[in-house]
Amino acid sequence: MNRRYLVGAVIAACAALVMTACTTTLRGEPVSVFADPFRVAGMPATDGPTGLRPDAQGPTRSVTGTDGSDTDELARQAISDIEEFWKGAYHNAFGGEFEPVARVYSWDANGFDETGFCDTDTYGLVNAGFCDTDNTIGWDRGELLPSLRREYGDMGVTMVLAHEYGHSVQKQADLVNDDSPTLVSEQQADCLAGAYMRWVAEDDSPRFTLSTGDGLNNVLATVIAFRDPLLSENDPEAGVDEHGSAFERLSAFQFGFTDGASACAAIDMREIGQRRGDLPVLLEHDETGEWAVSEDSVRAILEAMNILFEPAAPPELSFSPTECPDARPSPPVSYCPASNVIAVDLDELAQMGAPPDIEDPVGLATGDNTAYSVLVSRFMQAIQHERGGVDLDNAEAALRTACLTGVATTKLSKSVQTSDGNTVALTAGDVDEAVSGILTNGLVASDVNGESVPSGFSRIDAFRVGVLGDTERCFKRFD
Repeated sequence: MNRRYLVGAVIAACAALVMTACTTTLRGEPVSVFADPFRVAGMPATDGPTGLRPDAQGPTRSVTGTDGSDTDELARQAISDIEEFWKGAYHNAFGGEFEPVARVYSWDANGFDETGFCDTDTYGLVNAGFCDTDNTIGWDRGELLPSLRREYGDMGVTMVLAHEYGHSVQKQADLVNDDSPTLVSEQQADCLAGAYMRWVAEDDSPRFTLSTGDGLNNVLATVIAFRDPLLSENDPEAGVDEHGSAFERLSAFQFGFTDGASACAAIDMREIGQRRGDLPVLLEHDETGEWAVSEDSVRAILEAMNILFEPAAPPELSFSPTECPDARPSPPVSYCPASNVIAVDLDELAQMGAPPDIEDPVGLATGDNTAYSVLVSRFMQAIQHERGGVDLDNAEAALRTACLTGVATTKLSKSVQTSDGNTVALTAGDVDEAVSGILTNGLVASDVNGESVPSGFSRIDAFRVGVLGDTERCFKRFD
């Protein structure tokens, strides 16, 4: 029997986050009191200025080794701002008084300057970090920060430094100790960075602004970029210095952004294990993590969906455009309620699911599950149509579709045998590819007309509800 799998993650060559033209943004008033699709964790989802304010308050920290460049000045402002936040927030969250880091360092990883960091030569050190031994923070101004700024803007740099400062905060708050797993430490730091970003988004920062639309989307893209690399069970690095998948790290960030810094103390191995569930972390030794999009693969995945959800009237599949009286096309995959047909533009779907040619160390995850998750989302619209009693063409429908796609994704953690001899199963990296697509093109979180909601945060949150929940939870949450 041939054994094939949905794709695992690969690092994408991705330019600055841009919402693609295949999805439009819904306008209007929300109708659900339980899940407002036009708000982000209680805040209006709006676009606007993001980054360093033109009239920003001056920095309060000096930087050892700085060359006075714009990159270093941005980072210096970020550290100053993060410290101002924690001076006000630390006591309420953890008790006691906040203590700033002892020193801040900058170096050029391409240079031979004499700046060291954490007893390490900084030549070739393309990184940013917190040094536990001497309570310092440092960054590479030569490669890392400029690449982050190009890809994700000022707040991409600020997000990384907020994460590193989170390690200092968790240490002084006794959230971790020398025996704490790296996985816990890293996701707590993501959470603490989320709490800081909420403060900026609420317009409380004297130095930075952050819109809850594209601005926050780019911050989320930064979090995705620093996911763990995709490894197999045979890799010697497997399980060593684990930080978490993009999905896990986004979840941790959202906890802090939504519930505040005190919520970060709840992140431990048990909590992470509950979130991870049966989702695969490593590729098996015989898995490539890739399944090229084809007619056969599309048919197999839809058959797997029929096996898992057992609709009374399974949707028909067409590889040609079809007329639909009650929905507009949403290529590369469209669902027509009137005819109960899923129409697939195979060439466009294959292009969406193609792995990148070039690896980018600060890119998003992309691959065939970026495409297959869109296919599954249209099947889940057929499930909604058969169930009845819900609209398919509004913002709640968009988020409900994302949620139900999350449910289907988790179900594929257990392999499904199809009549054509394929085994359809989720592999490591698939969920990261799905959330990257949800953030960049939004189709998984769109209604029957292909229209999505403005906030990538809300789209990913809806998907996460489904991954961690079930079908009924999606219908109740997004009614």
